[in-house]
Amino acid sequence: MKTLVIALGGNAITRESEEGNVYEQFANTRNALEGVADLAEQGYRIAITHGNGPQVGNMLIRIEESRHMVPPVPLGVIVADLEGGMGYMIAQTMLNKLTLRKINRDVVTIVTQVLVDKNDPSIHNPTKFVGPYYDESDVLGLEAERGWILKRYSKKGWRRVVPSPEPLAIIEKDTIRQLVLENKIVVAAGGGGAPVYREADGTFEGVDAVIDKDKASAILANEIHADELIILTATDHVYLNFEKPEQKKLGEITVSELKRYYDEGHFPAGSMGPKVEAAIQFIENGGKKTVITNIENTREAVAGTAGTIITN
Repeated sequence: MKTLVIALGGNAITRESEEGNVYEQFANTRNALEGVADLAEQGYRIAITHGNGPQVGNMLIRIEESRHMVPPVPLGVIVADLEGGMGYMIAQTMLNKLTLRKINRDVVTIVTQVLVDKNDPSIHNPTKFVGPYYDESDVLGLEAERGWILKRYSKKGWRRVVPSPEPLAIIEKDTIRQLVLENKIVVAAGGGGAPVYREADGTFEGVDAVIDKDKASAILANEIHADELIILTATDHVYLNFEKPEQKKLGEITVSELKRYYDEGHFPAGSMGPKVEAAIQFIENGGKKTVITNIENTREAVAGTAGTIITN
């Protein structure tokens, strides 16, 4: 039976139009995992990854509002915290769905560390926006007091930018692979995983950064020898000229064709770009197929009847 890595977007769990309280998050998770439960029932070996963008933003607001009462927490630790909390929610929801279907499969969450290069260019030139908006009048004070870098995000104001280094390897890959081979459903690399670098003596040290979830999912999929990477997002296909009159959806496509479109600038860095990069990386490093589609098409994505399907 095939091994799948299924990457859930963070917005699948907290939607833009919602407050994002825990009850809404559980309800959204139940909806998001319905198709994954069908695949589990069919016997596929499964690892689930997930985004955490909205949740990191909320956590940073909590930290800012309470920093006069308790010490602030670095980003790498925030990601690890959310891996645990969101992993608990996904694992419990998945286990409940299997229980109701009388399927005896364990579900486990692994708080995952992801290796990065401590000299990655993004460490010195951060570009990833996180957290709340600030007025221009606040910028100099925040940069001086907290050592942050802030950039204008939009007309709404300024936001903090943080490093987003390239993921190189999954530290817990052997454990995750063994659990998947034993038919356990594993939730791993949540929010891209907690970034770490290796010291000269072989020990690890955390990084105050975030990792792109889709790129980390591609690394995980390659390292556990998954057959397919399923990236679930807000759109049913990858599109050329997205939201323009000449918009065109991509169905089945080779990785070389997709790379050509990527080089032509069709996929913005802030939206579809990292997903396309992850799809290309997975295939070029030995994966058989990547599908990019929406959550409603999870089953069909694996069946090969929906989404943008990328192969060699």
